[in-house]
Amino acid sequence: MSAKPQESVLVVDFGAQYAQLIARRVRECKVYSEIVPYDISPEEIERRGAAALIFSGGPSSVYQEGAPRPDPGILELGLPVLGICYGHQLLAQELDGKVEATGIREYGKTEMNVKGNGILFEGLPLEQTVWMSHGDSVRGAPSGFQITAHTAASPVAAMEDPERRLYGVQFHPEVIHTPLGKDILKNFLYGAADLLPTWTMVSIIEQAVGEIRAKVGNNKIICGLSGGVDSATAAVLVHKAVGDQLTCVFVDHGLLRKREGEQVEDTFRRHFHMNLIHVQAQQRFLARLEGVTDPEVKRKTIGEEFIRVFEEVARELKDTHFLVQGTLYPDIIESGTRDAARIKSHHNVGGLPEEMDFTLVEPLRSLFKDEVRAAGEELGLPEEIVWRQPFPGPGLAIRIIGEVTAEKLEILRDADDIVLDEIKRAGLYKEIWQSFAVLPDIKSVGVMGDERTYAYPIVVRAVTSEDAMTADWARLPYEVMERISSRVINEVKGVNRVVLDISSKPPATIEWE
Repeated sequence: MSAKPQESVLVVDFGAQYAQLIARRVRECKVYSEIVPYDISPEEIERRGAAALIFSGGPSSVYQEGAPRPDPGILELGLPVLGICYGHQLLAQELDGKVEATGIREYGKTEMNVKGNGILFEGLPLEQTVWMSHGDSVRGAPSGFQITAHTAASPVAAMEDPERRLYGVQFHPEVIHTPLGKDILKNFLYGAADLLPTWTMVSIIEQAVGEIRAKVGNNKIICGLSGGVDSATAAVLVHKAVGDQLTCVFVDHGLLRKREGEQVEDTFRRHFHMNLIHVQAQQRFLARLEGVTDPEVKRKTIGEEFIRVFEEVARELKDTHFLVQGTLYPDIIESGTRDAARIKSHHNVGGLPEEMDFTLVEPLRSLFKDEVRAAGEELGLPEEIVWRQPFPGPGLAIRIIGEVTAEKLEILRDADDIVLDEIKRAGLYKEIWQSFAVLPDIKSVGVMGDERTYAYPIVVRAVTSEDAMTADWARLPYEVMERISSRVINEVKGVNRVVLDISSKPPATIEWE
């Protein structure tokens, strides 16, 4: 289940830091885009129905041995191509231009002069600020190209060959530090590639509904609800497609945050009038997790147990062979695909058992989180669910370091509730991508009153991000941190210390496990 349009732009990834961001920016221009590996074949590009290509940046030098290069046949397809940074240099190198290391590097904001009325800069100022990040430079454009922009260190900061529909820019139009970057991308998409802005929420929903109906037919289908925006949007989308053929299963595995069960019941049973089965499985999951300390084993254990619960419910419903999951595009990338190494197993991707009785229906697997929120709003989900911060499928289990126990869950649930309450009270909830508490598997000495304590610390984790592929630690105001610390220590039994995680992703991940 993909909800892909007929025409798409493929971002050919040469190891770029910003590959995901390029795809997101193209989608913001209402054109569908996805990421593919640099060694993709021309036949695969045609099979995917690509209407244009964007060659990403990358850490390599185009002239070094072993540098990633595309299949030469790609440039013979006649598709519009935009090369960015390394991709720009690659176009020059492949087409007999000149690329070399001059010893002069450009990093950060750079002033660029536009030389003429090229397609990429149509309607834009002749002087622009752009974001550079390169050591090599194109010193001579290939035959047939016109140089359309330069900087002090880059004589070929941009080049175009409209006849062959090939374009290159040394800078990064996808980052916000290039103020007119989105306009440049629009000129490529609409002007050079002749694409239309058809990737809208209405079209996404309509196409997904059609695909779901075609795949499911008259069969019954089951959906695992967590209460988060991903599974909620997937459920409402499928319900829109097949109505009462859908039964939602909310498994309370005992790893949820406070009051989540009541919210799920209210939203889906009373607001959307869906078939909802509420499975109380707290003891079952705790028993499976007893003695488990390895993070990957935790994820896989919880993922497998979820599937077994679904299978049992499905057998009771009879003739139910389809399972809805709220898998997103970043989940696919991070869980390890041909395009990317596995960072961690996601509950609804890498955590699935190899053998199960379901055919998966994943209507959101092509979407980033912001697109899912927009779809949720379009489908009428309540604001408190649409804007709920991401919460992992394995729940609090991967925010408890070491073995998961009922005592630790109670401590973490109470501490986490305070963190969220204070973040909301400060008006920061929507600004922060995720904010939560973590319970490490250690104790430290403290003093309360006149007595020595030996209790757990609580780690506060808060990050800002656009899509969870990268994240920066949130600079919470001191007064907010002070209130969190005071309340957690005073109100949560078994805690005597609060610390703040100030790590970014990379090198850390957002979750601790």
